[in-house]
Amino acid sequence: MAEVRPTTKDLAKAAGVSLATVDRVLNGRSGVRQKTVDAVNEAIERIGFIRNISAANLARGRSYRLDFLLPRSGDQFLESLVDRIAEAQVAFAADSTFVRVRKELQGDPHQIAGILSRITPEDTDGVALMAPDSPQVRDATTRLLERGVKVVALVAGHAGEHPVDVVGVDNIAAGATAGQLVGRFCGGRQGKILVVSDTMNAQDSVERRHGFDSVVTGRFPNLVALPTLESYGDEARTRAIIANAFRNHPDIVGTYVLSSEARLALEVIGELGSLSDLVNIAHERTRFTEEMLMRGALDAVIAQNPGHLVRSAIRLLRARCDMREPLASQEEIRIEILIRENLGKVARAGRA
Repeated sequence: MAEVRPTTKDLAKAAGVSLATVDRVLNGRSGVRQKTVDAVNEAIERIGFIRNISAANLARGRSYRLDFLLPRSGDQFLESLVDRIAEAQVAFAADSTFVRVRKELQGDPHQIAGILSRITPEDTDGVALMAPDSPQVRDATTRLLERGVKVVALVAGHAGEHPVDVVGVDNIAAGATAGQLVGRFCGGRQGKILVVSDTMNAQDSVERRHGFDSVVTGRFPNLVALPTLESYGDEARTRAIIANAFRNHPDIVGTYVLSSEARLALEVIGELGSLSDLVNIAHERTRFTEEMLMRGALDAVIAQNPGHLVRSAIRLLRARCDMREPLASQEEIRIEILIRENLGKVARAGRA
């Protein structure tokens, strides 16, 4: 015979309080003495009460309003994220979860902090934030959490007074993977590795560079990783700094584009030299990096599933809104290594 789970009535009886008090405690509402909260929590442990979140939400007409706060400008990786968010808007609507996309962020940390400062619990229940790390953004995020809006960091984490959940791969491990691939594919050749990023103000770029250097320096003494070139997503600047690097370092044997948007840097590298003569590693699966892999112009792409990123962000925000711990194993974003030979197989793989 199936075991009958304790109900809220059983919990109220065990704690010696009313159903209304149990409801206030379970939903984190004010106006309940700490002694009463402790009594309810003790009774939860004693009788093995497990809250049915879905049923409670249905009974209360509970819904979730979640925002993805993204950069105003970007390239194909950002496009893929927006596409996956559009899919999630349909998929999660049945669970009373309503998702919006706000492409409003610029590179200026003060502008980002200003936007965060204007968000209130009346606007939204939670925010998935894709923004560079900076003191201004960290402080604004802390204030946002204190106002009761849940926050997850998308792609890269933000250290702060109140750490938030991070949705994305371990970027140090991703960079270390790139270092291992570059070293192996160079096959003992001596020379330098050109490293390019949109900006090193992004926490994911800093962590990837750290992981990359730890492997190249420690395991491949035949290679020297050059200082990171920052393109800022500007075509003229990208062309100038990469051309200058090739002039000053004729012994470049490989390239590593460590930012999430690789198209511009790789196009310029291809125009200035022969990609086929170099070992080339980039991040994120986009239409452009797929084409480069199939042509043999890219040796490998280190990727993370954008659909999994979006779904995990939504699940994490919902869990925090419900004051419950998320299922950590479900939200772990895997590092995928794509080469030309496995590109089709990955494309057919099921979603997380």
